[in-house]
Amino acid sequence: MFSYIRGILHKMWLFLANLPMERKLIIIFVFLISMPITYVSYLSSRSMVNSNLKNATESAIQMTSNASDTIDRYIADLKRYTALPLYNTDVQRYLEQKNNDWDKNVSMSMFLSYLSHTKEEILAVYLVDKYDYIFNDKDPRINELFPEDRLTRWKLLTEEAGVAPIILGKHLIRYNSYEHREVISVLRTISSVSTLKHIGILVFDVDISLFKGIIGPVNAVTQGNTLIVDDKGEVVYAGDETANNLVPKYKILLNKIDQPEGHFQITSEGESYLVAYTVSEQTGWTTMVTIPLVRILSPVEKNRNTLMFTTLLIIAFALCVATIISYALTKPLKSMVRLMKQVKYGNLDVWIQPKYNDEIGMLGIHFNRMIIRMKELLQEVSITEKRKQKADMRALQNQINPHFIYNTLESIRMLAESNDDPRVAELTYLLGLQMHYGIVRSEESVTIRHELDHVRNYFNLLEIRFPDKFQLIIEVPEAFLQLPIIKLVFQPIVENAVFHGLDQKMGPGTLTISAWRENGKAVFCVEDDGVGMDKIILDSLNNSLMNAASGEMFGIGLRNVNERIRLHYGSLFKLHVESEPGKGTRVILHIKDSS
Repeated sequence: MFSYIRGILHKMWLFLANLPMERKLIIIFVFLISMPITYVSYLSSRSMVNSNLKNATESAIQMTSNASDTIDRYIADLKRYTALPLYNTDVQRYLEQKNNDWDKNVSMSMFLSYLSHTKEEILAVYLVDKYDYIFNDKDPRINELFPEDRLTRWKLLTEEAGVAPIILGKHLIRYNSYEHREVISVLRTISSVSTLKHIGILVFDVDISLFKGIIGPVNAVTQGNTLIVDDKGEVVYAGDETANNLVPKYKILLNKIDQPEGHFQITSEGESYLVAYTVSEQTGWTTMVTIPLVRILSPVEKNRNTLMFTTLLIIAFALCVATIISYALTKPLKSMVRLMKQVKYGNLDVWIQPKYNDEIGMLGIHFNRMIIRMKELLQEVSITEKRKQKADMRALQNQINPHFIYNTLESIRMLAESNDDPRVAELTYLLGLQMHYGIVRSEESVTIRHELDHVRNYFNLLEIRFPDKFQLIIEVPEAFLQLPIIKLVFQPIVENAVFHGLDQKMGPGTLTISAWRENGKAVFCVEDDGVGMDKIILDSLNNSLMNAASGEMFGIGLRNVNERIRLHYGSLFKLHVESEPGKGTRVILHIKDSS
C-alpha cells in the first residue's frame, strides 16, 4: 500500500516537474494563496464550532445547576415542614390520643390545611397517628384518596430511615376511585418530644408537574430536553416527546456520569446529542439536559457555507492574477535560460541586459556578477593549486626534521659516553626515547604498558633535573596493561600535574597512576598531592573540557588529550578533574574496556 501511494506521488511530481515554467508558477501561486485561505477558513469554522459548543455546554451546565438548586431548595423546604409536628404540642398530644373526637379532628385538619397551602404543587398531606388512623388534606380537585393502600409501605420506609426524612421518587397514587396521578413524596417519622418514641408519620404528595416549571427555562435557553433521575436511577421527569424517546437509554447516560457536574456527547438513532448534567449533593438526583448538536451547530453551517463561497471567489481571482504574473515573469527568464545553457558549455563571454529594476532585473545583474566571479575563481583555483604543491613539499621537509633531531641526540649521547659523562649521556638517551616514541610508533593506538613506560621515561628525565623532588607510583593491575589506547594520553596529563601541582609545592611530591573497572569501562586516575586549585578555577577547567572551549588559562595539554579522546572514543568518554586547595588534584579518564 505504501509503495503504491509512493508511486502515485512520484508520478504526480514528475508531471509537475515537466510542466512549463509558466504553468508551474500558476499552480504555485494558486496553491500558495488557496492553502492559507482554506486553512484559515477551516480554523475559523472549527473555532466557531468549538466556541458554540463551549458556550452551549457552559450554558447548559449552568442551567442544569440552577434547576438542580431549585429542586434542592424545594425538597429542603418540604423536609423542614415534616419537622413542624415536633413543635406543635396539640399535634403531639392528639397523635398519642386513641379516640378521635371533634377537637382532635378539627386540630389535625387545621394543621394539615396549613401544610398543604405552603406549596401550591402539594396535592395532599397525610398525618398518621400512633394507632394508624390517617388524617389528610387534599387538593380541591381531588374528591377521594386511598392512603390505606400505601400505609404499609410508609411504615416500612420510616422504620428503615429512623427519624430522617425520606424522599420517595416518582410513583402513582390512586384517587377518585379509578384515576391515577404521578407524584413524589416526602415523609418522616414523628417522634414524641417527651418520650422520643414514634407516634406518627407525616407525608407530603407533590404533583410531578412541579418540575415542568423548573425545567421549562432550561429547555428554552438550551433548546434541549431535560431529564430528572432520582438517586435510585429511576426517571422522575422527562419534559417532552424527544426527552421521552431517550428514557429507554437513560441508563446509558447515567453510566457516563462520573463527577458531580460535567458534560459528554452521545449518539442515539443516528443523531448526536450534547448532554450536560448536575448531580445534587442533597438528594442524589441527576438533572441532565440533552441538546441535539444540529441545533447548536446550525448557525455555524450557514457561516461555513458563506465562507466557502467567499474562498472560491478569492481562489478564482487568484488564478487570473497568477496567469498574468507568470507570463510576465517567464518571458525574461526564458531568455536567461538560453544564456545559461551557453555558460554550461563553457562560454563565459555572455552578458544579460536587464530592462527593469525588479527581481528579474536583479537576477540578471547577479548573473552577470556570477560570470565575473566564475572567471576570478578559475584564476584563484589555478593559484591555489600551485600553493598546495609548495605546502606539500614543506610538509615532507618537516617530517624529516624530527628524525634529524633524534639522530643528532644519539650522536651527542655516544660522544658523552666516550668522554665519560654519564649524566649527559643518560639525559640525551632518555630524551631520545621520548622523541623515538613519537616518531617510530606512528600508529594511532598503543597499549597501556607502552604509555606507562613512556611516563616512566619522562619521570626519569625529571629526576635528573629535580633530584628527589618527585616520586612516581603506578598501581595499574596487570590485566589493564594490554588494553589499547591512543598514543600520548598519560604523559601530557602527568606533565600538567608536575608543573601546575607538584612543582609549586614545598618539599617532595608524589604522583600516583591507578586503574579500576566501572560500569563496563576502564577508569584511570592520575593523582598528585600538589597545591591543588580552588573551586572557581576547577569549575572553569571542567567547563572548558566539557565544551571544548579554547583558552590559554589552562594550557593546551589537557584540552588536546580530552579532544583526542572524544574524537576517538565518542563524546561519552572525556577527562574529569577533581581538586581541593592544598590537598592535590585528580584527573579521571574513562576509556573502553575491550578485555
